[in-house]
Amino acid sequence: MEEKIEHSTQKVLVLMAVAYLFSFVIRMYWVYYFHGNASFMWNGEFMINTNDGYFFASMAQKLLENMHQYNPRVLDGWNYAVVLVTVLAAKITPFSLETIILYMPSVISSLVVIPIILIGRLYNNLSVGFFAALVGSIAWSYYNRTMTGYYDTDMFSAMAPMFILYFLLATIEKEKDIYLLLSAVAILVYPFLYDSGLSLVYAMGIFYMGYMLLFHRKEAFTYQSIILISIALMGVYWYIKLPLILAGYFYFKRVELDLKKLVIFSGLAFVLFLITGNVLSLLYAKLITYTVRGTEQSGLMFFQVAQTVREAGQIPFSTMANRISGSTLGVIIAFIGYITLVWKHKPFILALPLIGIGLFSLWGGLRFTVYAVPVAAISAIYFFYLATRLIENKKLQVGALAFLTAVFLYPNINHIVDYKVPTVFNVEEVKVLDRLKKVGSDKDYVIAWWDYGYPLWFYANKNTLIDGGKHNHDNYIVSKIMTSPSQKEAAYLSRIAVETYVDSNYTNIADTLFHNGKADQVNVDNFFDELNADAIELPKATRDVFLYLPYRMMNIFPTVKVFSNLDLQTGLKKNRPFMYQATKFTQEQGKVDLGSGVVFDQKTGMINAGGQDVPIRYIITTGTLPSGKTDVNYQNIHKGAPFVIVILKNYNRVLVLDMEMFNSTFIQMFFLENYDKNLFEAVELSPYAKVYRVKI
Repeated sequence: MEEKIEHSTQKVLVLMAVAYLFSFVIRMYWVYYFHGNASFMWNGEFMINTNDGYFFASMAQKLLENMHQYNPRVLDGWNYAVVLVTVLAAKITPFSLETIILYMPSVISSLVVIPIILIGRLYNNLSVGFFAALVGSIAWSYYNRTMTGYYDTDMFSAMAPMFILYFLLATIEKEKDIYLLLSAVAILVYPFLYDSGLSLVYAMGIFYMGYMLLFHRKEAFTYQSIILISIALMGVYWYIKLPLILAGYFYFKRVELDLKKLVIFSGLAFVLFLITGNVLSLLYAKLITYTVRGTEQSGLMFFQVAQTVREAGQIPFSTMANRISGSTLGVIIAFIGYITLVWKHKPFILALPLIGIGLFSLWGGLRFTVYAVPVAAISAIYFFYLATRLIENKKLQVGALAFLTAVFLYPNINHIVDYKVPTVFNVEEVKVLDRLKKVGSDKDYVIAWWDYGYPLWFYANKNTLIDGGKHNHDNYIVSKIMTSPSQKEAAYLSRIAVETYVDSNYTNIADTLFHNGKADQVNVDNFFDELNADAIELPKATRDVFLYLPYRMMNIFPTVKVFSNLDLQTGLKKNRPFMYQATKFTQEQGKVDLGSGVVFDQKTGMINAGGQDVPIRYIITTGTLPSGKTDVNYQNIHKGAPFVIVILKNYNRVLVLDMEMFNSTFIQMFFLENYDKNLFEAVELSPYAKVYRVKI
């Protein structure tokens, strides 16, 4: 990068330490802000703030505490670096599991400063590397997915590819065997760190091979490197690839092969990589996963979950820019800097997959922005470096570069100050799960929406039918239970679903029950008619089944309803259930304004929504008596009217519902505590969550 200065190892290490400390300390702001907030703490430590973290934390529990022995979804964990590091840390340090999973993202993700600084040193410009490390380590998207408490494999998401990028660049620039070996080993290790980004590493490897063939095709080293990189990328077990890589490395050091033979061997290795890695299918599958929306296209028409996940939706350019560089101007500077960087140093074309996947976020969703952050940081700081080269005084030049870096950092640090994400659950919710843990056994199942699956594993040591990583047709089953107006149907389906899941060796329940896609495919409507008519024999109960109904599900309840509000034969919505909730309302001259144009006229008993007057059947007021019991009062308004108003005094909230939503399992059993005592037994009646045991 034009700065021809020798940099001592000591100086490099000092700058790495400073950048790492900066990254780590910035991530401590979240801890500082919530210091003393007891509602976010459990067992004397802050809880984590990402739902998926409990997936990996449960694996750590299994290895450390022998929990989850009957949960088919909790793997042994040895295939995940995040779990292995967690378990080792728990065994060799005095820290609790809760403390380790809280701080580990900050400890691991801050390592991204190392490859960034090393890239700067590789191109004789340590100042660019250092300042880029400051930006890349805490920029918007990278911070969001690696902050304190964000315990997930995302802590490796951008850090690991940057190490691979550095080793590949060093291999090109220095053409030394050791960097080739490190590149191959880094690629080999990557799936263990972050298997979700495998297609990205494929692209980087292919770009490397293309670059070498384009600019170094007459050199034997080119084909040696293609052979080793291809082996590292092959879709075979690591314990097969590692000996092959080491054998190839030492063989090439000792034996000179004819160039033609190397060309042939490299071609064969590349073809084997394409075949064993299933490259085209993987790339296509990733594309489809994040771009296709709607219902299934064959068999029963189940609703797809991708379109309800915020991070998988399309985003505007400004959002993409903010998350990669902190601002629209920042990302433009980064893109210009990257183009200039490639023009000046052609090997930087290898970073194009990282930039490209950042751009893909415009269609694929928020999660893809994180990959582009470190390269964008290098590119932007390089642009600033070029802008300050006109300053002759070296100290002033570095000062100007530091100032521009600070300006670039400002919106990102400002975002960190404003980004006060809470923990997944609060302490009162966890107390409910902790009490549930003491009921029944670890063989039992909890019917809950997928958002709450992982925390239920971790805190309650219970099993679930769906969870954060199991988005399949069984969403229909759980949605049906939660939204059914028939408690008999909800109880019967709960028992059938759990016993079917266990008895079928944990296959997809909906597909098993309805014979989805088979010649004898079941008419789903007929199935439920028979279920309600007692024409379907219930399986023998082999374990307890619980319904978990948390208050926080209120905000997503309409979305939960969507999954079962379908005619599975056609994929069409059956109706348009109505639910409106208001947390702020005003009353004047006999009219209650619930906001968003919804007004209730107390004199006429009519509610106006969207310019249309609709009669209210009754008004229900709920509250908690001094004894702790829920008090429910009904006020009849218009007999047979289609809507109900529910005033939730404890929650300072007003609900307007049609009869279908009002009669649903969730509304009746959570807010009204109205349940059939022949079918359910109340286990937990906390205002934060209600838990019922299925008695049949």
